[in-house]
Amino acid sequence: MGAGGKMGLRITDQIMDDQVYDVRYVEPAEEGQETLAERGIETSSPDDALQGTEIVILAVPDEFIGMITEDIVPKLDSGTMVILLDPAAAYADGLHDREDITYFLTHPCHPSFFTAETGMNDENTDWFGGQGRDVQDIVCALHQGPEDDYAKGEAIARDIYAPVRHAHRVTTEQMAILEPALVETLLGTCLTVLREGYEHAVEMGVPEDAAREMLFGHLRIEFGIVFGFTDFPFSDGAQQVIEEAKSDIFRSDWKERVFDVQNIQESTELIANAD
Repeated sequence: MGAGGKMGLRITDQIMDDQVYDVRYVEPAEEGQETLAERGIETSSPDDALQGTEIVILAVPDEFIGMITEDIVPKLDSGTMVILLDPAAAYADGLHDREDITYFLTHPCHPSFFTAETGMNDENTDWFGGQGRDVQDIVCALHQGPEDDYAKGEAIARDIYAPVRHAHRVTTEQMAILEPALVETLLGTCLTVLREGYEHAVEMGVPEDAAREMLFGHLRIEFGIVFGFTDFPFSDGAQQVIEEAKSDIFRSDWKERVFDVQNIQESTELIANAD
């Protein structure tokens, strides 16, 4: 469902020629239907697509998942697996409650900036992953359903995000700790501030190319230092500056606030119920 959307097309392109799957494509938007038609794909109505299906993939915006599951899950055969591509709706308790349905969650880690081919000006760079080029890792959670269904869900996740190296099994809550808390609330915010600092340096007169190359080069080496990939240390002066700057840039209780379970719950509810 959502086969012609941004995420849906990525999955469509991955499995449309895979003989393992007999796929029915649901796409309500006219633009999405036209894009699928360009691939030689005809869409089905939701009711026709759901009849007798074994697996439903919801490649739809988070804010619609609760409403969609309320509509479609009562129509599914017992034992059907519903795959969600984000933990927000599940963690926010926004899914239709039906005990004989499996809910499986999976999300890509995306190709690592530090291991993938990341030519900055190369239009073929696979930043997102799942395009058959740069390998990536994924996280998976069996939110609800029999234990045997985990292996089936992971196998499908590996296909829709291929090529996949590691599939990490986590709980629904752990996936929510990873996203949104770790990679959106924390990483996204820090990178946004980093970009603002870079732009401020340019506004102060530093040549833009010099600022960009200095920043990106230090991003690599400092990442290696902080995460222990190199024995090359920060200088004593740099370490002192870092320790002193922490209190100027970050609240002393930032970890408690970012990773507080209640805050994560509120974040997922906001995502799942966005207007």
